[in-house]
Amino acid sequence: MFDVVVIGSGPAGYVAAIRASQLGLKTLCIEESVDKKGNANFGGTCLNVGCIPSKALLDSSHRYYEANKNLSEHGIEIGELKLDLNSMMKRKDDIVNKLTGGINGLFSSNKVESYAGRGKIIDANTVEVVKADGTVEKIETKNIIIATGSKPIEIPSAPFGKNIVDSTGALGFTKVPETLGVVGAGIIGLELGSVWSRLGSKVTVIEALDDFLPMADKDISKESFKEFKKQGLDIKLSSTVTKCSEHKEYVSVSYECQGEEIEKKFEKLIVAVGRYPNSSGVIGEKVNITINKG
Repeated sequence: MFDVVVIGSGPAGYVAAIRASQLGLKTLCIEESVDKKGNANFGGTCLNVGCIPSKALLDSSHRYYEANKNLSEHGIEIGELKLDLNSMMKRKDDIVNKLTGGINGLFSSNKVESYAGRGKIIDANTVEVVKADGTVEKIETKNIIIATGSKPIEIPSAPFGKNIVDSTGALGFTKVPETLGVVGAGIIGLELGSVWSRLGSKVTVIEALDDFLPMADKDISKESFKEFKKQGLDIKLSSTVTKCSEHKEYVSVSYECQGEEIEKKFEKLIVAVGRYPNSSGVIGEKVNITINKG
């Protein structure tokens, strides 16, 4: 019997598990994401396919952009510039692996037990775990913490595929797309658009809202818009994607802007219109838990 079972090992889950153990509670953390060897990928979206890898690529792409565009005006000439995307991606992956291993070490030093598998709440004191190897185990516990994070939203007009990807797919391109469409001018869309624009892609951002970064301070929003435009992003506000057709080498995107229907072709299309709770299948049918719309 555990005192606490935490489902999810993201920034909320792994911290909760460690703190519970530090307070003297026998703690288990369950993580469904696994690597090729079947080991748990601790850290959740943020560490594995979110904040950390995107910031790593923002850092690398910024250095490339500076060397390519701005150093000469400082009297710094570096000759022919070459992009090694494989090495850039390896650096990103190495950073992620190091931090993931760090959480594994924290679990060990704080005596937090862990399972690689998907947890499902059967009742107030039972969690069923479908492990990575397919075996099923029922865990008895006094308390349960749900920290399962979120997933990218898929929109009907742009279903995910080979060339229509979510933020995770956009972190793993094997070559710089010549043309790139981004649906959604939120933080995720702008970060990824910025990365690939700096590396040479011609980027168009399609945003349904009338205002740019409406959740931000107006002055910040105004100056950010200028900076992204200066960087080369073509930002289309008040524009709604109505249809996407995926082809072998490109995506045809139709969007409506101020009553006009426009069609553009992109080598890749990133859909970054938000995220929704990753709670499907976590709560059993007989468990009475009230969930808001998230």
